[in-house]
Amino acid sequence: MSELPAVRPLAICPSVLTADFGHLADAVAAAEEAGADRLHLDVMDGHFVPNITFGPVVVASLRRVSRLPFDVHLMIEDAEAYVDAFQEAGADRLFVHIEATEHLHRLVQRIRSAGASPAVALNPATPIIDLEEIVPVVDSVLVMSVNPGFGGQSFIETTPRKIFRTRRLLDRWNPSCSLAVDGGIEVETAGRAVEAGADTLVAGSSVFNEQGSPAENIERLRAAATEARTPDG
Repeated sequence: MSELPAVRPLAICPSVLTADFGHLADAVAAAEEAGADRLHLDVMDGHFVPNITFGPVVVASLRRVSRLPFDVHLMIEDAEAYVDAFQEAGADRLFVHIEATEHLHRLVQRIRSAGASPAVALNPATPIIDLEEIVPVVDSVLVMSVNPGFGGQSFIETTPRKIFRTRRLLDRWNPSCSLAVDGGIEVETAGRAVEAGADTLVAGSSVFNEQGSPAENIERLRAAATEARTPDG
C-alpha cells in the first residue's frame, strides 16, 4: 500500500482564487506555461461558504484561452442545478461537497452522465467515514486542509493524518481514485501532504504571489513533492 502513491501521477493544480482577477487570463496562461497539470477553479455562492467568486461565464471565458484540464470546485448549495452549466462551460472535473447535498450518489451520477468526471470534497471537520459509500463511484477525492471560503489560509496541522486515512480507504475501495489536498499548500506542507498519500496539490497563494513567478513557484512545489516521494526523501 505505501508504494501506491509513488506510481500515481503527481499533479500541481494552481487555484486562481488568489490570482489578479483583473488579469485572470494572463494568470492562467502563466500557470499553463509554467507546467501546471490542471487548473483549479473555486466557485463560491456566499451561502455554503462566506464568499462569492464567479460562475459558468468566467469558466467559459477561461476555457477559450487554456488547454489545461479544469477542476471546478463547487462550494455552493444546490450544486445539482448547475452541473450542466459548468460542464458546458468547460469543466473537466466537478468537485461537490459531501456536506452540501442530501443525495450525493444521485449528484455524482448526474455529473458523470453530463460528461464530466465526478469528484467529492470534504471540509476539515467532516469524518472520512462519510466517504465510504461514495468512493467506489468517484474519480477523485479532495481533502480540505483549510476551512473553505478564502485563499491564503494556514494549513490545518492535523490534515496529514486525515490524508493518510483517506488514502487507505481509497486503496481499499477504489485504488485508481486520485487524492487531492487544498488549502495552505506551500513548499513545506506540499511534502507533508504527499508523504501522507496525496497525489494532487491545489495551490493558490504559493503560486500566484510577488515572491516569484508562477514558473518558479510551481517548480519549488513540484521539487518538494517529488522529494517527499523518494525512499530517502
